Amino acid sequence: MRVAHKTQAGTAMGVLTLLAAGMVLTGCGGGDSKPAAAAPPPPEVGVVTAAPGRADLVTELPGRLEAFRVAQVRARAAGILQKRLFTEGTDVKAGQSLFEIDAAPYRATLASAQAQLARAEANLLQAQALADRYAPLAKTQAVSPQEALNAQAAAKQAAADVQAGQAAVQTAQINLGYAAVTSPIAGRIGRALVTEGALVGQGEATPLAVVQQIDKLYVNFTQPAADVMRLRAALASGQLQRAAGKEAAEVQVVLEDGSIHPHKGRLLFSDLSVDPATGQITLRAELPNPQGQLLPGLYVRVRLAQAEVADGIWLPQQAVARTPQGDTVLVVADDGSVSARPVKLGPPRTGQALVLSGLKPGEKVIVDGLQKARAGGKARPVAWTPPTAASGAVPAAAASTASKG
Repeated sequence: MRVAHKTQAGTAMGVLTLLAAGMVLTGCGGGDSKPAAAAPPPPEVGVVTAAPGRADLVTELPGRLEAFRVAQVRARAAGILQKRLFTEGTDVKAGQSLFEIDAAPYRATLASAQAQLARAEANLLQAQALADRYAPLAKTQAVSPQEALNAQAAAKQAAADVQAGQAAVQTAQINLGYAAVTSPIAGRIGRALVTEGALVGQGEATPLAVVQQIDKLYVNFTQPAADVMRLRAALASGQLQRAAGKEAAEVQVVLEDGSIHPHKGRLLFSDLSVDPATGQITLRAELPNPQGQLLPGLYVRVRLAQAEVADGIWLPQQAVARTPQGDTVLVVADDGSVSARPVKLGPPRTGQALVLSGLKPGEKVIVDGLQKARAGGKARPVAWTPPTAASGAVPAAAASTASKG
């Protein structure tokens, strides 16, 4: 009986222990329980929609400006330079007087030549009168035929002396004209290369100044021959089309500060041969410069549209990732999935990349938030706003907030 009592008591204690443990477990897992952690939302990325269209394939090449015409002003008359008649760095007209050389010796030479001409003309008058008088007398044998012949020869010699005197006078006048140095062309004149009091033209034509016509300029630039050959092959195969069908392609000039010259130039020619030292082909364009803002010798970048593509897609440059394996972009599908897409690019433009193949119309390409998106993941696309537009919107929003306050 005592054993049975102990067994029943132990069983009761075990039941109480199990109940107490259940109550403790129930209390711990009741009000303090938390749901499982939810997955983070997909990152927000800025996208642009691929819209194909006709686009020029613009090649940007280095070049230098050259004056349309250059004339060296030289002293062709020897003498002392007396006056400079222009302001350095200004525009001059064709035929405008620039320098004066001491003309006194040339005036004296001209006066002497004119006197010699007058003497020759007087001798001609006398010799011709004698020849005219002897001509009828020779027919009546009043004078010998020899005397008549001598009179005619003397008249012709006097006439030759007159012609020589006229030539001497003309030469003296030309030399006197050289004493007044004029501009051979219209343009902008540089600094004077000599000063007043200098002896010029002694033995050689002394350089005095340089005049350059800059209301229009030449742009000389080069292009690798390999690029030209690839372009011609693409045009021949029909992959590309000739730019706008123009006989003379238009060019744009980009200055060192990144600004674009407002006037477009036209391509004049491309060289028929390749420089063996550099493998480059030389090209030349003519560029209007009506205000004279550009100067000869400036380094510029030349944009030349040599071909065009019918279905090119322009994207912001930051949308393209360049890798050793090629160029890729990230595309967001309708369900938010992100995938990498290899693309083929054409010649770039400032801040933009031209996609020739690899994208379909209407696809959403990630431009902003590339560091948050990855291929195979998810993303939430929103329309991308260019930085210029975004920066312009900030002050407006700030002004609206201030007015409300």
